[in-house]
Amino acid sequence: MSRLFGTDGVRGVANVDLTPELALALAGAAVRVLSSEQSRHRSSAGAERPLAVVGRDPRPSGELLEAAVVAGLLAAGADVVRLGVVPTPAVAHALTAPPVGQGPAAERTPDLGVMISASHNPMPDNGIKFFGLGGHKLGDDVEDRIEAALGETPARPSGADVGRIRADLSGSPDWYVDALVATVPVPLTGLRVVVDCANGAAAVAAPAAYRKAGAEVVVINAETDGYGINDGCGATHLEPLQDAVRAVGAAAGLAHDGDADRCLAVDERGETVDGDQILAVLALALDERGELPGRAVAATVMSNLGFHHAMRDHGITVAETSVGDRYVLERMRADGLALGGEQSGHVVLGAHATTGDGILTGLHLLARIAETHRAMSDLASVVTRLPQVLVNVPVADREAAIAALGPHVARVEADLGDSGRVLVRPSGTEPLVRVMVEAPTEELARSTAEGLAATVTAGPR
Repeated sequence: MSRLFGTDGVRGVANVDLTPELALALAGAAVRVLSSEQSRHRSSAGAERPLAVVGRDPRPSGELLEAAVVAGLLAAGADVVRLGVVPTPAVAHALTAPPVGQGPAAERTPDLGVMISASHNPMPDNGIKFFGLGGHKLGDDVEDRIEAALGETPARPSGADVGRIRADLSGSPDWYVDALVATVPVPLTGLRVVVDCANGAAAVAAPAAYRKAGAEVVVINAETDGYGINDGCGATHLEPLQDAVRAVGAAAGLAHDGDADRCLAVDERGETVDGDQILAVLALALDERGELPGRAVAATVMSNLGFHHAMRDHGITVAETSVGDRYVLERMRADGLALGGEQSGHVVLGAHATTGDGILTGLHLLARIAETHRAMSDLASVVTRLPQVLVNVPVADREAAIAALGPHVARVEADLGDSGRVLVRPSGTEPLVRVMVEAPTEELARSTAEGLAATVTAGPR
């Protein structure tokens, strides 16, 4: 039987795979698993019941699933603060500092966070992800316990022990915007920026944050009905942003995804600035200020070799992780690092957030332009990206295929030397081996990747 939780929560087509019944059950199971009976004293007055915060992106199905999640939390005896449509990192932030306006819950830091979003996926999909104490994503072991708890039939609280909705902060993310802006080292005065909100959760918070920090903001794709979320816009489709930056003569463009935990950028010429380049710019900024512990940054194995070269040239170590922002976060916590991220635009600024935060990333990227008086293209040029080609090869046995490729990969890497690299890894969900090659030219990267793929297809000789 396949695992219910994927790399980032539970996802599926809303009301088909991810049903309200499943959402209700997941919420109740999460309360039972994450609440320690030893640290809770539930009285008839409801003292010290678990407190959960719930947010969502604007997908139409979010209303349905939010109702089910809130019902599941209340039925399990947890109190709830509804955050409404907010970025995923706002839910994590609420677990480190109580949102302003909680009313009776104002003095309490929540115990549990639930975000209803399928991130960059198309509109019909949706997802549920959980955050625990301190705003951290749950580990595989905790998710497995929640999944196992779905099969339980627990006793339900009744009467005064049933959970209550303690506050509804829908439509007012000022508490989150203010917290983000407070981290910005210099005002963004004089910077014109185009912001693509992906018709998602960034639509309210992102323009407000950039304006409050001092920037002149041109907003695109900021519809809030949820129907156009990620549809030809945002971090997965940069073309509208590139056109807008060129049209208005902006210093930069910033693109978020549906739940605003990512940020990709466009320079003043309309050229893409990817997550590796953003990570490099922020790493150098922190290092310059003496705020990069161990002079190290966490990045996944998919980070471009050009990023590694740039960090090496500036005396900064790269701590490699598996693909996925949760693994970046785990490495940062284990090594005490202040910065980590992925090529896709998930960037974690550990001094200010416990998870990837696209708006926070955008603010600090713009701040680097403001404090250095350098163009975005100049800052991003610290990384010379090598052409990167990825080929997916169908196989019957992933591990055997990778083992058979070993000698061929060693030969290719010896030929490439420091000018390229090969990464071979199994797909986590499909019978595929992924062969990624970086080389000085696109032609060489492609021919090398296809040659290695052909070796797998041909099989042992």
